[in-house]
Amino acid sequence: MGRPANATIDLDALRHNYRVAQQLSGNGQAIAVVKADAYGHGAIACATALADIASGFAVACIEEALELRAAGIRQPVLLLEGFYDAVELNNIDEYQLDIVIHHQYQVDALLSYTFKNPIRVWLKMDSGMGRVGFAPEVYRSVWEQVNSHQSVRDIVLMTHFACADEVENAHARHQLETFNEHTMGLPGDRSLCNSAALVALSEARGQWNRPGLLLYGVSPFPESCNVLPELKPVMELSSAIISIKEVPAGSSVGYGSQWIASRPTRLGVVAMGYADGYPRHAANGTPVLINGHKVPLVGRVSMDMLTVDLTGVTDVKIGDRSVLWGKGLSINEVAEGANTIPYQLLCNLNRVPVHYNEELERALSNSDSLAV
Repeated sequence: MGRPANATIDLDALRHNYRVAQQLSGNGQAIAVVKADAYGHGAIACATALADIASGFAVACIEEALELRAAGIRQPVLLLEGFYDAVELNNIDEYQLDIVIHHQYQVDALLSYTFKNPIRVWLKMDSGMGRVGFAPEVYRSVWEQVNSHQSVRDIVLMTHFACADEVENAHARHQLETFNEHTMGLPGDRSLCNSAALVALSEARGQWNRPGLLLYGVSPFPESCNVLPELKPVMELSSAIISIKEVPAGSSVGYGSQWIASRPTRLGVVAMGYADGYPRHAANGTPVLINGHKVPLVGRVSMDMLTVDLTGVTDVKIGDRSVLWGKGLSINEVAEGANTIPYQLLCNLNRVPVHYNEELERALSNSDSLAV
């Protein structure tokens, strides 16, 4: 059977979470963000599983979009960073992709290109994120430039929140006010909400909402902030116990000998390490779920293994399944223990075989009917 480390993807849970996002969107639509290989869950598998219910998909770049089109996805596909070079407009036109426009060089290239098909543009304002997008003061004039192109069939007015996951932070509402002020009177759909804003900033919900993290059953909020409706974790990262041993007080564990047993300790070794994407810097005490018990990580995570304290847990034996995150163990808890965010943990998954539930088989059996 080989090494026991696995990631299991529950596509039924993904569909459930998408429906939650769609309900939150009200009369608007939810465009499923599947960039970065669907946050490590497999973009083709996830898009295929959502193809009959999703209003569209969003990716980071042309390569990700063409991968979806090649897999038979025919729903709208949005390039969240637009294009990096004017030559990409050929594929954008041919495969009828939506594009974000966030800089003048993109506007100039767009205006110089003759499209065969109508195109939808998502015009991005920097309302306070400070990353990409047009300044509020010039947004209206840029809109007029883009709107002058005869092939632009409509323009979606767009921005992105910097602090929507901090529910007490007023910055998101300031961004919303800025956006509303500088788009007043402009026609077109609005798109403002990421996962956090879709939940916590209902007044920002527009015709197009862009859920990402919550699709995968992960809260964008701190563990103590219980504001999300029920989500189902889509990924379960698991492995197994490969060694159990008793060590006396004073024994050290792992590279650097940074953890010292303060009492006689029963140690378990799990076949999971940083080469699999588990965070090397996870602190002592970060939970691992074994047979329903949350046991603490001890010692430094190595490339292929990590060690847990099984003292007082009597019903664990070699070969027992160990959940690193998933049902029963929120990835947010692990992220907190590693002083990082769940996005990074999901996207850093590596080497671990990925398995899908029966929903994928059903979806793939219908994939021929989705061909472009």
